[in-house]
Amino acid sequence: MLKVVVFDSGYGGELFADYLQENLPILQVVRVIDWRNSSIINTKYKEARKITESALLPYINKVDLIIFANHLLSVTSLKYFKRKYPYQKFIGIEFPRLKASNEREVLILATKAITKTINYYNYIFRLKRKTKTIILDAWPDMIDSGELEKSEILSTIRGFATEERIIPNDIILTCTHFSEVKPELRSCFSGRVKIYDGFKETLCKTCNILRLRGGIGKKK
Repeated sequence: MLKVVVFDSGYGGELFADYLQENLPILQVVRVIDWRNSSIINTKYKEARKITESALLPYINKVDLIIFANHLLSVTSLKYFKRKYPYQKFIGIEFPRLKASNEREVLILATKAITKTINYYNYIFRLKRKTKTIILDAWPDMIDSGELEKSEILSTIRGFATEERIIPNDIILTCTHFSEVKPELRSCFSGRVKIYDGFKETLCKTCNILRLRGGIGKKK
């Protein structure tokens, strides 16, 4: 059985691991969730890289694939791990590829650390759409602890959308934790809004790298 490690710092990694296991039951999914260092991993990428490497050393070159279910690690450290460990396959959750459009508005849910990366600036530049970003640094920890209430989600998102005068057609989530609040996001806007959390795209990359096909993970 193919073995895949999912690494993250909290509940978002559990959400993605559940999604991966549900769609590819042929895989053995190993969850490496570093709850203790969650705040560091989500805010300080240099320190996060060291913590991640230490946590993954027992699995490197011993599993078929390692997935970073963490956007900050994906955009700041994926190349580092690929260069240092060329015999181990790594992928991460990345920003979605959207076509340029003057008619479609984009709302991005992010943490401050993500917005400080060069990858984020380049992504916004290439996106070529009307884009607004709301920084939600407190939400990952609140989701981990179960303290983020529906009323706060709705008031925060609606308040921001009203203040910034944006009615998004597309919503991009740059933290896997935020996948937990997709129902609330849909209720804030029309049912036509598209929400991108990177899960589907990462599933497709997993299938391609492991040479799998179909929703049940049959070998090619």
